[in-house]
Amino acid sequence: MDAPGSHAGANAERAVYVISVAAELAGMHPQTLRIYERKGLLDPVRTPGGSRRFSDLDLARLRRIQELTAEGLNLEGVRRVLELETEVRRLHAQIDQVREEAREALERAHRHYRRELVPLNQSPIPYRGARNRARG
Repeated sequence: MDAPGSHAGANAERAVYVISVAAELAGMHPQTLRIYERKGLLDPVRTPGGSRRFSDLDLARLRRIQELTAEGLNLEGVRRVLELETEVRRLHAQIDQVREEAREALERAHRHYRRELVPLNQSPIPYRGARNRARG
């Protein structure tokens, strides 16, 4: 899937299909889309006149709903699965962010330590005072 804000991602979010077209593209009856909206499975954009408009993302969600109902889930089960899938995506994004922050922190630490390290050929001569005193 495209990153939010990308051109293709923005097009996928654009609500352009009226309910009859969205239903036909999804292979469903328009009343089914209304039921899904009432059950909280869909949230189409509303025009100022109150008409529903569906996006490509809505159509993808309808296909996912079809898959889940074909597997035997009722609408409440479908709602819960969709909710959990959204949560998993959110957590994956959070993990990716934490990994990136950790990588950047590690790079900063390495840069910091490199500045403080003294190359071996520039090390001071080891102190040998204890051996010299023992001889004397």
